[in-house]
Amino acid sequence: MNIISKILNLTPELLVYDFDGVMTDNRVLVFQDGTEAVFVNRADGWAVAQLRKTGFRQIILSTETNQVVSARAKKLQIEVLQGCKDKAQELVSFCQSNEIDLMKVLYIGNDVNDLDAMRLVGFPMAPADAHPKILKMAKHILRACGGEGVIKELSEWLLKETDKNF
Repeated sequence: MNIISKILNLTPELLVYDFDGVMTDNRVLVFQDGTEAVFVNRADGWAVAQLRKTGFRQIILSTETNQVVSARAKKLQIEVLQGCKDKAQELVSFCQSNEIDLMKVLYIGNDVNDLDAMRLVGFPMAPADAHPKILKMAKHILRACGGEGVIKELSEWLLKETDKNF
């Protein structure tokens, strides 16, 4: 069974993205005044919009409490849960509150703080440059590295295989 068949059998009700290392290349710019900035990929932004238009629910789940995460989520028009000390518990609470089956969640994470949450979902995925423990447990490893079109790659598969148009 190929990756697309696995995704379709999952019928994702929720797409969950870690922020740093998935939507970014895991680097941060720190300015003299302490403010931070990151680089994001515009193709990922476009992909989030296409997925939203075709009915895929999406959230960002981040341990960071940072305005840059909030600003990106606002621009993308998706929910963000940030400052999560325990991503697994936050994800369980979110899914229970929204009546979403964890087995119908697709989660893209890149580092060890994603492990417990990724173990709970039906389809854990990882960018190509994820931590070795994440790569080992992911059901699929994307070709893209963090910040280099991870969500764009995912969206192309989901939209093509579900006959939804760009």
